[in-house]
Amino acid sequence: MILNKPKVSILGYLMNKTFLAIIPARGGSKRLPRKNLLDLCGKPLIAWSIEAALKSKYISKVIVSSDDEEILNIAKEYKADFIKRPDELASDTATTFDALKHTLENVEKYDYVVLLQPTSPLRSEKHIDEAIELLKEKNADAIISVCEVEHSPLWSNTLDENLDMSNFLRDEVLNKRSQDLSKYYRLNGAIYICKTDKLLQNKGFFLKENIYAYKMNKKHSVDIDEEIDFIIAEKLMQHNNN
Repeated sequence: MILNKPKVSILGYLMNKTFLAIIPARGGSKRLPRKNLLDLCGKPLIAWSIEAALKSKYISKVIVSSDDEEILNIAKEYKADFIKRPDELASDTATTFDALKHTLENVEKYDYVVLLQPTSPLRSEKHIDEAIELLKEKNADAIISVCEVEHSPLWSNTLDENLDMSNFLRDEVLNKRSQDLSKYYRLNGAIYICKTDKLLQNKGFFLKENIYAYKMNKKHSVDIDEEIDFIIAEKLMQHNNN
């Protein structure tokens, strides 16, 4: 008699894989100066991402990559590993991939890279774990988090200097209610996961195939770029804590 083999649980499978969480945090920021260090509900902004990563069931190691000594000291305070980024990788022209590659060149090999931007403080360990579990469910090479757009792009267009709106909307959109339009999703910047070798080969997370979206709701998708984003994140976090 042939017995059916027991299915390997998602948890068991993922526990045999290694996930490196990298939190890139430059010291400089033009739109919101020193934003990664700003106090958000009693903690530096970057601390929320560090704590979420450390609480994940699947993350093997958490590394903060920064050019800034104060940020590196906060990483140490919150029990994350850290790596000093060269000045040339902290300029306005340096890419996130440059910082990731530098980190990967200075640590042991991991199966997957999990990019957690510190500007997404409302993303929790629950979201990280769900995204990693989706990776297994889909047998994917990459997962990227998204949320539904606030306003349909079908209601959008460019404007010339004359502000002419003669052909601003396509005919098939005219007289339609917003709820009748197709749903669109945008990147929310919270979670990027990719097989390490695929990431290095592709020089980015956006693979041509075997890549899937992890959907998050809008209230957890605040991406802090300007002061208004910080105010919204603070109010939402205060509401959640209450």
